[in-house]
Amino acid sequence: MSSTDKLTIETPEQTSLEFPLAGIGSRFLAVALDTLLQIAAYIVLGLIAGLVASIGIFGVLGKQWGLAIVIFIAFLVQFGYFSTFEVLWNGQTPGKRWTHLRVIQDSGRPITPYDAILRNLLRIVDSLPSLYAIGIVTMLISKENKRVGDYAAGTVVIHEEPLEGVNSIWSVAAPAQAAPTVPSAQLNMDELQLVETFFERRSSLDPDVRRSMARQIAQRLGERLNVPIEARPDAEKFLEALAEQRRSSARYH
Repeated sequence: MSSTDKLTIETPEQTSLEFPLAGIGSRFLAVALDTLLQIAAYIVLGLIAGLVASIGIFGVLGKQWGLAIVIFIAFLVQFGYFSTFEVLWNGQTPGKRWTHLRVIQDSGRPITPYDAILRNLLRIVDSLPSLYAIGIVTMLISKENKRVGDYAAGTVVIHEEPLEGVNSIWSVAAPAQAAPTVPSAQLNMDELQLVETFFERRSSLDPDVRRSMARQIAQRLGERLNVPIEARPDAEKFLEALAEQRRSSARYH
């Protein structure tokens, strides 16, 4: 289920994951940055092609073969650029990384190579008749801001929040965080089962999904137990402390 600005996914752990959807503006900014890099690649390849032509290799192959090679390389730069980066960078291109965007599946899982290739091959359709006209229309009428390629691949583009509390490697190391505050009130059995199920599945989750799920479960439990957000800076450690308190209480009762 989704709203106009968020993708909401109900998980088997009976909690909801919310991903802020990327709008047309941020997506086209990412495309513009990627296009600049593609233009730079074309310039470099053009210089290389000129150098190759000057030494007569195209003459040996024949003009038709030479033209076919140039067209094939141009196709790879135009469409292989996006697919290659999205496969290698888990749904991001340089433009998306700079604008904090990421492509994910509708289910919240990371995209597969098949997804990346399919959604980017259909850029040909999205760009018709020019300047991504069809893509703009489909994004305007889609609640999830999808273009044709996203519909075909079952993907969405989301805003990815920068990691909080991560310092530059050149900065002074931050002091160690204090242990999370554990309230005197305890988890009920349903809440403990929710936390335990998350612990069982967290190692298999995508890191972004894992952080988001831990943050949302911690927020839900923290609000019920009246634990302010500053007392639980690390969501997973807070959940671990709650679960350990509940287990310890069960052993002594």
